[in-house]
Amino acid sequence: MNTDIKIPFYAKATIFFLGLFTLISMLYIAQSILIPLVFATIIAVVMHPVVRFLVQKKCNRLLAIVITLFLTVLAIVAVCVFLFSQVSRFSESWPQLVDNFTNLLNKSIGSTAKYFDITPQYIHELIAKTRAELINNSSVAIEQTLLKVSGIAILLFLVPVYIFMILFYQPLLLDFVLKLFGTSNKSQVNEIVSQIKIVIQRYLVGLLIEAFIITVLYSITLFALGIEYAILLGIIGALINVIPYIGGVVGVALPMMVALATKPSGWYAVYILVLFYIIQLIDNHFVIPMVVASKVKINALFSIVIVIAGNALWGIPGMFLSIPVLGIVKLIFDHIDPLKPWGFLLGDTMPPIIKVPLGIKNIEKSLSKK
Repeated sequence: MNTDIKIPFYAKATIFFLGLFTLISMLYIAQSILIPLVFATIIAVVMHPVVRFLVQKKCNRLLAIVITLFLTVLAIVAVCVFLFSQVSRFSESWPQLVDNFTNLLNKSIGSTAKYFDITPQYIHELIAKTRAELINNSSVAIEQTLLKVSGIAILLFLVPVYIFMILFYQPLLLDFVLKLFGTSNKSQVNEIVSQIKIVIQRYLVGLLIEAFIITVLYSITLFALGIEYAILLGIIGALINVIPYIGGVVGVALPMMVALATKPSGWYAVYILVLFYIIQLIDNHFVIPMVVASKVKINALFSIVIVIAGNALWGIPGMFLSIPVLGIVKLIFDHIDPLKPWGFLLGDTMPPIIKVPLGIKNIEKSLSKK
């Protein structure tokens, strides 16, 4: 007697969307716990080869983890100190930049009012009203900024602790994963875990190399144009450029604004736009394929969607974590038979285009053959 129960499609779809909604809700509610944990897991995977190298050199495992973590934190602190010194210089000149930009704005008001037949007084009143609203809302903005800073401070404290714990308990965690899926799936689970480690390591190390290359190219370009704070703007542009497809567009805005505020001609902003676009072409066609390329390819459509979804779910950290997490999900899909179609959908492998016969005669011929 056949006792298999066939679930209707609408019931399967309902269960799927309810499960998806529950998962997203849990990820959003637990973001304060999950964000540092996911960051720490990814960084620990990148640091693991260094720990393994020191252990192979007869170094105590606990000491190897401490040395690796100390060197990593030291490098990050050095970069942060350098950025802080550049930002402090930028903040000292901020009033002058505001005055220059205000003068440029006042010059533009006259030509704009003349072109659109609007009185300059109306435009000045609109700007004054906007400025008053910004001042009234400044206290709220300051409170939100303090909350974000405190959140970042907690994140910076938790991540090193999590990294140490993940590296120390790595054998226990791997053994748990193997036992969770049973001995019959041991080889497949080992392959998935090893592939995930390779993907994360190649992606993040390649991302750091790409950021360094883009920083150099941006900084040299801004130096050649005589733009102030070239190094700081180059670093900020390279960090924003890490966000796929969106970062390159956003990263050019700040240098263009600085050029408009510090240079007598608006052509410098145009030069920056053109040169940064050329650098983006070099990055997309040469740097990323050679440096950041990994075994997992995500197509552009889902890359943009997942970055926007990551921002909506976890904010800026979600934008940075979205691509590696989606790469891991695709890798898991590719190794499980029922989920392989979803892995294929996320990938960038284009199937051959199917030519559909056009015209009534062709349709009649195909029907007559049947």
